[in-house]
Amino acid sequence: MLPFQQAPPLRCTDAVSAMEREATDNRPEPGHSSERVDSYGFERPCDFDSYKEMMNQYVGVLNRRSMRWSRLLQQKPEVEKNLTVKRFVRKGVPSEHRAKIWMAASGAQQQMESKPGYYQSLLAMEHDTKLKETIHTDMHRTFPDNVFFQSHAEAGLQKVLHNVLLAYGHHNQAVGYCQGMNFIAGYLIIITKDEEKSFWLMDALLGRILPDYYSPAMLGLKTDLEVLGELVKAKAPAVGQLMAQYPGIWTLVVSRWFICLYIDILPIETVLRIWDCLFYEGSKVLFRVALTLILHHQTEILRARSLPDVCECFKQMTCGAFTMDCHAFMQKIFTEPGSLSMSTIQKLREKCRQQILEEESRRP
Repeated sequence: MLPFQQAPPLRCTDAVSAMEREATDNRPEPGHSSERVDSYGFERPCDFDSYKEMMNQYVGVLNRRSMRWSRLLQQKPEVEKNLTVKRFVRKGVPSEHRAKIWMAASGAQQQMESKPGYYQSLLAMEHDTKLKETIHTDMHRTFPDNVFFQSHAEAGLQKVLHNVLLAYGHHNQAVGYCQGMNFIAGYLIIITKDEEKSFWLMDALLGRILPDYYSPAMLGLKTDLEVLGELVKAKAPAVGQLMAQYPGIWTLVVSRWFICLYIDILPIETVLRIWDCLFYEGSKVLFRVALTLILHHQTEILRARSLPDVCECFKQMTCGAFTMDCHAFMQKIFTEPGSLSMSTIQKLREKCRQQILEEESRRP
């Protein structure tokens, strides 16, 4: 085994720097052919044929779900949290209803209605120069392979993205702006096609569903990485034993999964299905996805004989047919990991958070 030292303290920039380097390196040239662009504006030069084949099969599922959702919303226009809606969400929310369901399930709709004009007031206020400059620096790094976010695109979304991030930075001054938030806001804008709704969904994610993920200390993220380690020890003991040989390994191989909510980690259709459940059921969905990937690839992980082997395995496990087939994958995340209650996660969070705080207090 190669020796491995304790990973340095996790920072927000560390968690997404690799993602941004890859995005910048793969930036398409202006006027690039749109023949291999998916319905969300992303260019797919490598796996487009696999994507088309999957979508040809998936379109039947989408049509059936769309009809059932339309009937449900005709009967009950107000989205309620109940077993029927939960089952519908797990089976996928059609694109035409996604913004409505996300807004209702996350509480963002209620927040927006309770504060009319608030978003506009944030944009109208005097802006912090440093915040503006930091956000501006990341504009060209946000989805350079998406035709809607390219600076030369007509009616491009960079200005909308800038507005959402600037407003959120003033709204939540304890967080301000952290690299990685641009990708999340970008996804929200693509789906909602609405600045204000994207802002309030950001507020739901960062303020309630994922508290302390993006704060300067990132305590929420650090805690959840340790929680995942504890869950792996319980559900895949051999993998847990292997990973325990490398202190800080979960930060190294999984931090991007969580902080970027699987953006640019898994295929977009799969990410959006995960987000359907994330907005409805909360952060435990992130653990279900991670555990499913790990459990499904136990054999490959256990073959690893060095730290580079482990890292390469975790990189490869997010690619291929298993994650491309979003409908089958989402069925797996609710069966393969077995029982996973929010109370179990909360207990583990309390334990891991306390351990992290004690360790940090001992540092010089």
